[in-house]
Amino acid sequence: MIKFGVYLPFYSFGFNCSRYRSFEILKEVVLRCEQLGYHSVWLDDHVMYGDKPILECWTILSALSTLTRKIRLGTLVLCNQFRSPALLAKMAATLDVISDGRLEFGIGAGIQREEHEAYGFPFPNLRTRAEQLSEALEIIKRMWTMEESTFNGLHFRINRAKCVPKPIQKPHPPVIIGGVSKSILEVTAKYADRFDWGPLSVDQYERKLSLLETYCRKVGRNLECIEKSCWVRGAIYLASDKQELKQKICAWKPENVPLDVFNKMNFVGTPDDLINEMQPYLDMGVTFFMLYFGDLPTGESLKIFAETVLRELS
Repeated sequence: MIKFGVYLPFYSFGFNCSRYRSFEILKEVVLRCEQLGYHSVWLDDHVMYGDKPILECWTILSALSTLTRKIRLGTLVLCNQFRSPALLAKMAATLDVISDGRLEFGIGAGIQREEHEAYGFPFPNLRTRAEQLSEALEIIKRMWTMEESTFNGLHFRINRAKCVPKPIQKPHPPVIIGGVSKSILEVTAKYADRFDWGPLSVDQYERKLSLLETYCRKVGRNLECIEKSCWVRGAIYLASDKQELKQKICAWKPENVPLDVFNKMNFVGTPDDLINEMQPYLDMGVTFFMLYFGDLPTGESLKIFAETVLRELS
């Protein structure tokens, strides 16, 4: 079964609406995704973007869990530096309970130095952040599955920690690890149920799969235990046919971006074009596609995709 998640980053809805209206718009899009049959919606985890308004993702997901009934709720991805692993395990278990088992737990090592330093979070080198991510996931999985957990690592420690109630999903919510560096792929091989690598070409994707398989062998794990996920280029802009595409592309493309650059950076086409673009990844065993629709919050591409590609491939 092929699954489709919709990525809803903080910049999807612009920065001009009021702080209250921004959540109302997001809520409307999420409910529309649920109605159209998408597998999941995903929020990113940032605490600041210059002086632009951003809502904190975990708080939003908690609110959305009470407004939705079927669609799964994911983080793409949580920054490991922002919360202690023991507290994060408790937060995730709570969200899984109140959402009736709909949490998709995406996590990464963190990438934005500016917001770390502004909020007083440490931002060590990538190798250290990867080590911290590995220890955090060890703690989180133990707390989700064991009655009582003790762990003494280089970066984190817990002592007889209990997480009750446990998550509804067994053995635990799916863990999705974001990042393509070698140090993160090592963590992915050990802990991930699915990976997220962002937009990669077919050749790049094949090379990363080969490298991940190497790391899986080192930890005694089969690559097939990790669900393959991918993106289709950057943002997706869909029209029902070629004639409609010609009419819409002028509205989509920023004035200062040449058409060839816009088309190269994003997917711009019809549903049939998109299926052809996805086929090489399907041939490699991809069963999860992350989608970012560039014309949000209008929802036109969202609807076209659901009525064509999703219906054909799900």
